[in-house]
Amino acid sequence: MNDEMEFILVMVTVPDKRAGRNIARALVEDKLAACVNISQDFLSVYRWEGEIEEESEVLLLIKTRSEILVDQLIPRIHELHPAELPEIIALPIQAGEKNYLDWVMKETSRD
Repeated sequence: MNDEMEFILVMVTVPDKRAGRNIARALVEDKLAACVNISQDFLSVYRWEGEIEEESEVLLLIKTRSEILVDQLIPRIHELHPAELPEIIALPIQAGEKNYLDWVMKETSRD
């Protein structure tokens, strides 16, 4: 059985689909993510170094386990991401279909 609180959805923005695809493939190959969805382009508005910026970005939705977030997933995203300060936000998955969560566990385990 699995403890559903151990699963998380990690959101990461990237400048374009090419960067998103590169990061997604690496995370799945490294077994740091079971699945990564790559969104359509959207507009981000934010303040950076005192200026209001507007950029077209792509959102990655990464399904993984919380226990690998800090020591493995975040450092790998930093290695792959083109930005100086990538957005990396993790949300707990409160509940999910058991077979899907079992699959996430299997695909993110190195055993």
